[in-house]
Amino acid sequence: YSVAYMKKKRINKARLFTVIIFLLIIGSLISLNTYLIINKKDSNKEKSEEQKIDFTSHSSNGSIARINIPAVDNNGNGVSTVLTVEATPGSGKTLVDIDSLLFWADTQNSIRIAKYVAANVTGIDTDKYDLFYDVKATNASIIAGPSAGSAITIATIAALENKNLRSDVMITGSINHDGTIGPVGEVLAKANAAKNAKANIFLVPLLQSKEITYEQREHCQKFGFSEFCSIEQIPKQVVISDEVGITVKEVSNIKEALAYFY
Repeated sequence: YSVAYMKKKRINKARLFTVIIFLLIIGSLISLNTYLIINKKDSNKEKSEEQKIDFTSHSSNGSIARINIPAVDNNGNGVSTVLTVEATPGSGKTLVDIDSLLFWADTQNSIRIAKYVAANVTGIDTDKYDLFYDVKATNASIIAGPSAGSAITIATIAALENKNLRSDVMITGSINHDGTIGPVGEVLAKANAAKNAKANIFLVPLLQSKEITYEQREHCQKFGFSEFCSIEQIPKQVVISDEVGITVKEVSNIKEALAYFY
């Protein structure tokens, strides 16, 4: 009995020792994980603060270009806003105002293409400059989409070359990697926005100085003792310059467009 008791006591001690070691290991892992999480949060906080400082404290030795951009709101009305691009000596960063709904995925892609085209047109090494993009609008979400690409490109070029842009000229059109200007929609509404913004010249992609609009008409026809009515869409070609009262010029590429802004 005594021998069995001693063996059982040694086994219990061994189990207790094992449990203690296990608890110590678990505690160490938890402490290590907590330390890593805290350090990661601190690192992210410092990184975020650095990025914020980078964006808000860029020096005044850069050049700024502003351009009016036409767009269409959710109700189909033409509106406009101002895009500001600042170029400062740096390391090739591209920074945008993330608080603005302007910068959706497709618009960010337009900015990337605009930077590439601007480098080709100007011959300037954009890796030696930081570019800051900011938009001021009551409803910034209206500028979503690629149709601001040509305007973004022109403003980027002007900022890099330290040139002022004419405020009485506006443009709509997407931008392609080779500098050509692609088609967009709702040009008539955007022309109205340009006119309301006091622009005298409105630049559009090739073949878009005219637009097809559709008028709704009700057509009724009798069949025996019954009458059936339907709504028909009647196409109508509109010459935008005549309809809006603004000079409209078609441009095929960004170099043609720049000639109107400088």
